Amino acid sequence: MPRTPDWTIPALLALLLVPWSVQVFSGRDATFVFAWGLLNTNPLQVTNLYEFLFVYTMGLPEYIYSWPLSVVLYVFAVGFAVVAPIVGYEDRRVVAGLLATAGVAQLSFAQGFSFQPGRTAWPVGTVLMLGIAAYIYGIGRNTERDRSSEN
Repeated sequence: MPRTPDWTIPALLALLLVPWSVQVFSGRDATFVFAWGLLNTNPLQVTNLYEFLFVYTMGLPEYIYSWPLSVVLYVFAVGFAVVAPIVGYEDRRVVAGLLATAGVAQLSFAQGFSFQPGRTAWPVGTVLMLGIAAYIYGIGRNTERDRSSEN
């Protein structure tokens, strides 16, 4: 079975600390989108994901739903990385696939914001998620080769 690299869980948890998307409004104000919520710079304010989706907004554009979708996929990737070794079904391809799909969803989210006048979105999370997914998948393949050549 393709084993997940040992550093996978710390790398996945580190994604909670970096913005997944950075929206810049007319080159001045910015909103940092994390897995857990938003950080606005003007005014300085934090809004968690639940409040954003169910309290402060109504009639959201379709592309906004890519954000909670990517969070759900990310949570599944973390959950699988934590639980799979415990139950004896560890497969780096599942974690890498979930994370890559979350990255693509984040790209859709950033793209939706970028089409609005005066806004630019930087898909930081997409780059990080795809990079970590590729590394998990690639390192796992190299580790398997090393183990098979030892036998």
